[in-house]
Amino acid sequence: MDNDDDNALIAERREKLAAIRQQGVAFPNDFKPRDHAADLIRKHGALPNEELEPQGVRVAIAGRLMLKRLMGKASFGTLQDSSGRIQLFVTKDALGDAVYDAFKHWDLGDILAAEGTLFKTRTGELSVRVTALRLLTKSLRPLPDKFHGMTDQEQKYRQRYVDLITDEDARARFATRSKTVSAIRNYMVEHAFLEVETPMLHPIPGGANAKPFVTHHNALDQQMFLRIAPELYLKRLIVGGFDRVFEINRSFRNEGISVRHNPEFTMMEFYAAYWNHHDLMDFTEGVLRHAARVATGSASLTYAGKPVDLDKPFARLSVRQSLVVHAGLSEAEAGDAEVLRARLKSLGEEAPAHWKLPELQFGLFEAVVEEKLWQPTFIIDYPVEVSPLARASDSNPAITERFELFISGREYANGFSELNDAEDQAARFQAQVANKDAGDEEAMYYDADFIRALEYGMPPTGGCGIGIDRLVMLLTDSPSIRDVILFPALRKEG
Repeated sequence: MDNDDDNALIAERREKLAAIRQQGVAFPNDFKPRDHAADLIRKHGALPNEELEPQGVRVAIAGRLMLKRLMGKASFGTLQDSSGRIQLFVTKDALGDAVYDAFKHWDLGDILAAEGTLFKTRTGELSVRVTALRLLTKSLRPLPDKFHGMTDQEQKYRQRYVDLITDEDARARFATRSKTVSAIRNYMVEHAFLEVETPMLHPIPGGANAKPFVTHHNALDQQMFLRIAPELYLKRLIVGGFDRVFEINRSFRNEGISVRHNPEFTMMEFYAAYWNHHDLMDFTEGVLRHAARVATGSASLTYAGKPVDLDKPFARLSVRQSLVVHAGLSEAEAGDAEVLRARLKSLGEEAPAHWKLPELQFGLFEAVVEEKLWQPTFIIDYPVEVSPLARASDSNPAITERFELFISGREYANGFSELNDAEDQAARFQAQVANKDAGDEEAMYYDADFIRALEYGMPPTGGCGIGIDRLVMLLTDSPSIRDVILFPALRKEG
């Protein structure tokens, strides 16, 4: 339908609304639905009509008119509420001439209130024999074609409200998202974690290597940053004496947009005193498995046509081991800086002269291995150079007690034994400041208050962040992060 046709239909609907206004209240707010379509179908859908109709089951339902078939003195309509759809059987004899004639002129998209009794049609469809019918809200814009719905993907993102009206799969996807978040929250609380809220406006951005959004606080007359991660505040709470804390939080990173990245995103971060990275991996595996089972009914999933099994124990590989298993290197080659540098250059990847063995291993991992990790795999033993907040290994100070979880070729979680040595953390912050001064916009700032908190003493602690949006992508088999964010970031129209 082109814009001229659209505009003509809108003008016609506005004329109908003007006429309704002249008759009285155009948008009444005194109807209370007692029933929902899905509940009625669940309770009564299996009964044959000879048992159902004599019961005289009275219902009061409200929703959007999605289909209409006019047939003389009797017509059918399909009403859609938040739970699903149910058919209305509308007759002139039951409603009278005025209401029946009004119904014939109401439009798809209008929101109606219907009362009546349940029965089954000759085709066996549960329906409401309507005895009272009212228009609650006049829809001024026509819905997309009833057979094809919204076909423009960007329009689906921009007008999510229309997408949800017309696409049952979209509604189901976001219901799964809600179940996922609830399942995670319940799991955390059941395991003695305290849910907390930390600031979204930070005087110093911290907790991750990322470029922040910058704003200005007028009352304080100071620059502020939308948080890139809640990490440093959550660890302050561990210092304060809460042994287990978590936050399901919104974070912001002023970086690229892709099928995996949205500048505003949701993650769950949790911290536990006296845990190390092995405890964290065990727990992360448990929370993801639980969320999958609650939200989808199973931890055996299919993503992009390939199986993903969250039921089996997750694999664990060091960065170096992953190069042997997935990049075709021998043990000796995986530990040879020149071999790694040459391999990166042959792939057209960055291999700066100052990179040492750990950075070269990590660089080749990102270039070659990451996308091959389809089944759940923890990658461990990250180099210190790329883990400024993680605790170094006692047995090998060049690596940290850190892991990242990869599924379907994407990172889903990042965790580590936290650095609780205030002097070591201060030195690492200083190194980050040097990187920032050298032009790295994603390097961290020096957070003096966080160092002060560590100087009071933080117990041995493990912490992890889990990407909620990517997890929902996996659980709903969605190809883009925009499919699981109700209102994703888009370029301004026009």
